Amino acid sequence: MASAITSSVQTSNLKSAFLGERLGLCASMAPVTHICSFRKAIECKESRIGKQPIEVPSNVSITLEGQSLKVKGPLGELSRTYPREVILEREESGFLRVKKAMDTRRANQMHGLFRTLTNNMVEGVSKGFEKRLQLIGVGYRAILEGNELVLNLGFSHPVKMAIPDNLKVKVEDNTRIAVSGYDKCSIGEFAASIRKWRPPEPYKGKGVRYADEVVRRKEGKAGKKK
Repeated sequence: MASAITSSVQTSNLKSAFLGERLGLCASMAPVTHICSFRKAIECKESRIGKQPIEVPSNVSITLEGQSLKVKGPLGELSRTYPREVILEREESGFLRVKKAMDTRRANQMHGLFRTLTNNMVEGVSKGFEKRLQLIGVGYRAILEGNELVLNLGFSHPVKMAIPDNLKVKVEDNTRIAVSGYDKCSIGEFAASIRKWRPPEPYKGKGVRYADEVVRRKEGKAGKKK
C-alpha cells in the first residue's frame, strides 16, 4: 500500500514538471544580484518672477551678511533670514537679485517666493503699503480709542483690538478703515484679523470686507406659494 502511494506521488510530480515545461514556465533558484530601477529626471524651470532684478532706491540702505538681509529706509527697518535653497547677490549696478543655490523643485518654489518677499521689504521701507476695509450693516461702525480699534459689529459687546506699534490705522466716516505701514505681512495679518470678526455673508452682504473684495451674492429662499 505504501509503495502504491509513493509511486502516485512521484507520478504527480512528474506530471506537474512536464506540465510546466509544456506551458513554457521555468523556475530558477539562482540568487538575484542586480536590481534595475528607472527614475525620471525632474526638470526645474527657472521662475519668471524669481529671475527679475529688484531695484533699490537711493534712500534705502541694504546690509547683506551671508543668508541674512537688513533693509533700512525712511519708513522703517526690516530683516529676513533666507533658506539655503536661495542666495542673494548685490550687483554693481545697484540691483538686488535672488538666485537659486541648487537645482531642485523646492529651490524653484523658494526662488519666486523670496524674490517677492524681498521686493516687498524694499518697497515697504521706501513707499509703504495700505489695506482698506469697509463695514456694511446697520449699526456697524468703528472708532479709535487711544491705541485700540473698537468695532461695533452687532455683538452684545464691542470688539477691542490693540494696534501694533509698526502699523497706523485710520477710520473714515465710522465705516471705512485704512491700515498702513511698511511691513506688508503685518498689514495683511491685522486686516485679516479685523475681517474675521464678521466676514461678509452672501445673502445681504453684511459684514467686514476688503475695499476691493467682490462678494458673490446668493438668492434667498422664495416664500411658499399659496
